This record gives sequence, structure tokens and C-alpha cells, in this order.
Amino acid sequence: MAEDEALAAAMYSQPLGPSDSDPDALAAILYTSGSTGKPKGVMLSNANMWLGADSVADYLGLADDDVTLAVLPLSFDYGQNQLFSTWYAGGCVVPLDYLTPRDVVKAVERHRVTTLAAVPPLWVQLTELDWPTEVAANLRRLTNSGGALTIELVRKLRGLFPAARLFPMYGLTEAFRSTYLDPALVDSHPTSMGKAIPHAEILVIDDHGQVTADDAEGELVHCGPLVAQGYWQDPVRTAERFKPAPAASSYGGMAVWSGDRVRRDAEGLLYFVGRRDAMIKSAGNRISPQEIEEAALASGLVAEAVALGIPDARLGQAVHLIARPLAGISGFEEELPRILLQQLPNFMQPKVIHWREAMPISPNGKIDRTGLYQELAA
Repeated sequence: MAEDEALAAAMYSQPLGPSDSDPDALAAILYTSGSTGKPKGVMLSNANMWLGADSVADYLGLADDDVTLAVLPLSFDYGQNQLFSTWYAGGCVVPLDYLTPRDVVKAVERHRVTTLAAVPPLWVQLTELDWPTEVAANLRRLTNSGGALTIELVRKLRGLFPAARLFPMYGLTEAFRSTYLDPALVDSHPTSMGKAIPHAEILVIDDHGQVTADDAEGELVHCGPLVAQGYWQDPVRTAERFKPAPAASSYGGMAVWSGDRVRRDAEGLLYFVGRRDAMIKSAGNRISPQEIEEAALASGLVAEAVALGIPDARLGQAVHLIARPLAGISGFEEELPRILLQQLPNFMQPKVIHWREAMPISPNGKIDRTGLYQELAA
């Protein structure tokens, strides 16, 4: 049956009735990207997936006239939810296995796409293209997860797509999605992760198991019905990440202890500090890779940056920065070290800066940090 015939036939199909499936039954196993270690199979129930679709459709304001362009892999929890949240709202999803970022621009025009979800490396590539004004105007909302947007990237997206609402989001496969930033706050709080999504309870817990004070760093703990059932056939690592909820939780039960360090301001907005297992430990100093990466990106010389701690006999770990220069920029090899000396303390200065024409990308579209580490540490 041809596509147009299938679509015409679907117009006369009967609506599905209520499901008789057990909400707690295992429905899917999604593997983490393995950005900080060996991938793990996250077990999701029917309820996890249903409530995730309901939550995202709610806060994105999806409707039955929306068209989502699905460019993310469907094996990625973010990619999978492109389908489910749009379908939950009665909208249409257009799958696109693109070869170049320009194919995305063409698809937005061809299908009058209203919703585009992507990860930072793709957003960087899309902002380097010329978008016809009438094509950019089709987009009602842009969503980001799988890595933080930089201030400069936020400004570029807001400039290219002034009519679209921008939703920065934070998630972890073990609990699907945790926070989103209200688009009305993007310009004033561009580096914030926002607040908890519907059906999620997010707590910032200190090393003593207590909720932190405002602006104090702690571990992000996700409680509530979006929490997955653990890792497939891996009880040891399940016990490390899935533990009883803190006493302050209103949900109780099992929670995901993310390992991510965050802080909460007086307005209740969350800010990412870094992953506990990704921190660089150099000469007795605990360094957040994100701070180094943000300084490099803020220089105006760099399009993408990754900071890693590489084993070093004298320092324990030495800071290495891998960077892709902005197109058309010259003199960046000499200028970036000078700027970093002005912006960062001595113990955070990169020992080596590796310049790349392109960054390696994982199957989920993220920068392959594990591959870069293995290459440099070899």
C-alpha cells in the first residue's frame, strides 16, 4: 500500500480503547549512550512511557496540528519520546534519517514542521546554516537535551527562530526526563536547567542526605513515577544508582541518585555543576570540565569544546581541551590560550589544546567523550 493510500485509510480507523496492559509490566529496554562508561539497559514500564509522553506533551503545549521532525535515534529515550509525546497530543511525526544538517532545513520547509528536538552538536551545525525567514517561522518550539546549551548558542537560536519557544531540558535515561526551563526565562536565565517536569520530584541532596540550602551544591535525586525499574540483568549497578528516596521526598519509594552535581537558587531554578564521575582531579584540585568548556566557548573562537582529565604522573590528571574552531576564524591557536589565562585560575589551565576540524559523535548524536578519552589516554 502506498503512503498516501495508508494515510487515507487511517482517517477511517476506529479509535483505540483503553489498554488492559499492566502499568508496571516491562515495556522497553533502552540503553544509555555510555558517555561515562559501559552502556546499561534501562528497564521501562508501561507507566513510565505513558506518563513521560503525558508530561512532555503537557509542558511543551503540543496539539493535534503539530508536526514533529524526528531526527534523533529512536533507541535514544529523547528520540523515542519525540514519537510518543506528539502522538499523545494527536500530532504528526515525520522521521528523517538525514545525511547533512541542510537536509533538516529542507524537511522543515517541505513538511511545515512546528517542533524540532535536537542535541547541542546538531544545534551548533544548524545555527551555522542560512535559514530562510519563512522556513524558520514555521517552527513553534525547539527542544534541547543530551547536553547543556551555551549562552552563545541560546542567543543564536533565539536570533534565528524568534517566533519559536526554546525549551532547554535535562534528563537521564534512568528517569526519562527531570527538568525543563520555561521559555519565558531563557533570556534571563540561559544557563539554568529549570524546574521539575510534571510527574517528577527533583531534590538536591547534600552528602549527609539532607536537602541543600539555596545555592549550595548537592546531588540531583529524581523521585516519582518516572523512575525506571533498574538495569537489565545488572543488580550490582542497579543498587548503585537506584536507592530509597530521601526522607524529604513526598513520593518515597525508589529514587534515581543521578551522580550529577547541581545547585538550586532562591527562585527554585536548578543549575548544572558537573558529573561526580567526570570531575577532573588535578594536583589536589577538583575541577568541573564544564567551567573550562564554557570559558573556551565564550572566547568567540570555538564552536565546540570538551575538557578531559588525562592521567599524568605528576598531577594525577592533566587538563586536556579538545576544540573545534569557529568557521572563518584565524589565529585561534595563539589567542585561545591567552584568553583562558585571563578567565581561568592557573590550576584549570589546559596542559594541551587539541584542535579538531570535527568532533566524534556517538550513536545518540552527542559528542563521544569516551572515545576522545580513550584516544588521548592511550
